Amino acid sequence: MGPVEIVITIAAVLIVLLILIIRNIHVVQQSRAYVIERLGAFHAIWEVGLHFKVPFLDRVAKKVTLKEQVLDYPPQPVITKDNVTMQIDTVVYFQITDPKLYAYGVEQPMMAMETLTATTLRNIIGDLELDQTLTSRDVINTKMRAILDVATDPWGIKVNRVELKNILPPQDIQNSMEKQMKAERDRRQAILQAEGQKRSQILVAEGEKEAAILRADAEKQAAILKAEAEKQAAILKADGEAQAILAVQKATADALALLNEAAPNDQVVKLKALEAMQKVADGKATKIIIPSEIQGLAGLAAGIVESAK
Repeated sequence: MGPVEIVITIAAVLIVLLILIIRNIHVVQQSRAYVIERLGAFHAIWEVGLHFKVPFLDRVAKKVTLKEQVLDYPPQPVITKDNVTMQIDTVVYFQITDPKLYAYGVEQPMMAMETLTATTLRNIIGDLELDQTLTSRDVINTKMRAILDVATDPWGIKVNRVELKNILPPQDIQNSMEKQMKAERDRRQAILQAEGQKRSQILVAEGEKEAAILRADAEKQAAILKAEAEKQAAILKADGEAQAILAVQKATADALALLNEAAPNDQVVKLKALEAMQKVADGKATKIIIPSEIQGLAGLAAGIVESAK
């Protein structure tokens, strides 16, 4: 073998070694884990980062995702305690917490999870009647999660949540339930209408009561104002009459004062008395007694009038 052949051989060996090294370098991504076996036995769990696998000795037995996963199972028939067959589909949320147990705990873990979920659901629904099944979703979900979580611990799986997506009873029961729901809605509607009418009547009665109160209050205020007005009018009238009397009395007093100042004789006084009697004669009296002094004065006055003519 010449020098050239030796160089080519060495180069080929180096290339093969380089390819072999490169092929055995692994980078584990975030939220993933690799189960490594050496000579057929469990060796290690590779987590996120750079790792080197020993050629011909080590192998990646299983690549596991550590994210939360969802299994949506199709509807399956279950029988209730009162012998009603219904279709229920289930959704399971789970997460792998131990890659080693997941790899070696059970063959085909996903199929095992589905079978376990179906049997657990049948056992729980078998202890409930139809009405309880339809109204106890939260109870069923909680029981299933607890049972599945305990059962899957040896498989390195943690069940976080279980949900019943649909519960489908037989068609005849669905029809009966719809009729019952319609009757219940009609009953509630009738109750609401009756309550509405009752409330409206109460409001109308309260409105009429308030209107009557307002009318009575208005009439009361009007009566008070009318009485006040009549009172003020009476006061003003009395005050006017008092003022008139005072004025008459004052005029009379002034007239008497003037007469006193003028020192009237008996003839003037008799004439004034005659004027007073004339005023008295204007009234409704049918019989008037005239003193003799005034009669003489009246004759004198008549004579003066005749002579003036």
